[in-house]
Amino acid sequence: MFSRMALIICNECDTLQKASSLPPGTNAQCSCCSSILYTNRPGGLDTPLALMTSSLVLFLLANLFPLLTLEIQGLSQTTTITGAALALFREEMELLALVVWITSVLLPGVIISSAVYVLLALRLSLNLPALRQLLLAISHIQPWGMMDVFMLGVLVALVKLSDTADILPGPGILAFGALVVLFAMAMSRLDIRQMWNRLDVIA
Repeated sequence: MFSRMALIICNECDTLQKASSLPPGTNAQCSCCSSILYTNRPGGLDTPLALMTSSLVLFLLANLFPLLTLEIQGLSQTTTITGAALALFREEMELLALVVWITSVLLPGVIISSAVYVLLALRLSLNLPALRQLLLAISHIQPWGMMDVFMLGVLVALVKLSDTADILPGPGILAFGALVVLFAMAMSRLDIRQMWNRLDVIA
């Protein structure tokens, strides 16, 4: 739902025009160049809220349980996502360890928890504290949640280690793999414009 004075700028021709409410599953087109301005995705806030809540559960499981266990010559070593970053830190790769932890733990955790908080407040029409600040943060930091890149790195490492060690996948890696897929689905259904407009209504 849009406020009466909601305006939008076309990304293609920079035409300023009034935004209006759309039926679910339809697009708004620029009056000048006919490019798509925005979409009212079916499902409203319910679908992204369900996907983000599920992502939050998987995120907690992925970080609480071991990713995998390596067995080399009778010795075993179990690690978590944070443990992998700490291992890099102990190997004097502090910058890489920081990047791994921030992009695979800190930023995804902030995005997911903030999105659940904001979506739940908007869905229940609750004007909770810091909604605008969190929605602005989600808009700016969502490109930096690179769990898929971390997952790709884990798979490459597993292939390289498969000849020298026995690798036992843990529940954490299963949860993390499911999280990567579900988080991508949640972000694809997260309509920031719709959330801002909803926030304008309840604020």
